Amino acid sequence: MIAYASSLDQAGPMARSAEDCALLLSALCGPDPDRDSTSLDVPAEDFSRGLEASIDGLRIGVPKEFFGEGLADDVRACIDAALKQYQALGAKLVEISLPRTELAIPVYYIIAPAEASSNLSRFDGVKFGHRAKQHGDLLDMYKKTRAEGFGDEVKRRIMIGTYVLSHGYYDAYYLQAQKIRRMIADDFQQAFKSCDVIAGPVAPSVAWKLGAHADPLADYPADIFTLPGSLAGLPGMSVPCGFGEGGMPVGLQLIGNYFGEAKLLNAAHRFQQATDFHLRKPEGF
Repeated sequence: MIAYASSLDQAGPMARSAEDCALLLSALCGPDPDRDSTSLDVPAEDFSRGLEASIDGLRIGVPKEFFGEGLADDVRACIDAALKQYQALGAKLVEISLPRTELAIPVYYIIAPAEASSNLSRFDGVKFGHRAKQHGDLLDMYKKTRAEGFGDEVKRRIMIGTYVLSHGYYDAYYLQAQKIRRMIADDFQQAFKSCDVIAGPVAPSVAWKLGAHADPLADYPADIFTLPGSLAGLPGMSVPCGFGEGGMPVGLQLIGNYFGEAKLLNAAHRFQQATDFHLRKPEGF
């Protein structure tokens, strides 16, 4: 399956191929002045039209920060093989740098909880979502509704977000995180001066088994490669590119520039025409 995301929080699987994703995006894109005032005034595009275009000469940026210490050997082997496949298709690999990659995790886990704290404040059992069946007065309903309706991770993010947005901490945490987010976006724009798309691993390792990690905070570093692009607001895709330890799938991350979805989908489609990883399932599934 293939995942596509262009917002702060990554999206889940949306399609089974880059072609499917192109068709879906074509149906979704375009301005909607009547129902979404935030949509950009950019004409709709048929992203499936350019899928078959040659990628000969396509410049693929390879961030050196994505291939340092902490990247599992099996994941590295799959990503290296995928990049060699792109070279066989005529693409050129260009070494680039995204120097603030390591800052993406602390920045994200300040900004995202702050947004969660603000947005989820409306889910109090009055108008939206779950409402506790047994409660006393209004305040008791608020407490029981939010205690029952939110999981541990959601509660954790609400608490963190409330803290960083509180008086005395907003400037020290949230405002500084937004400044670094802008710098991360600038790093990408500098990189795109020498490449057309950026490629790298989706995660440092293959997925672990359910229950294997008891500490949720220890899992946050697994997002280190996908958070920079999300913080910068760039379109990105996760494309199956092989299997690692235990037969678990490995994802190749492709990141495009603003409004560069057509080039991104074209690169993913051509890779899937030359491989069959998106059609195969992990062992035991």
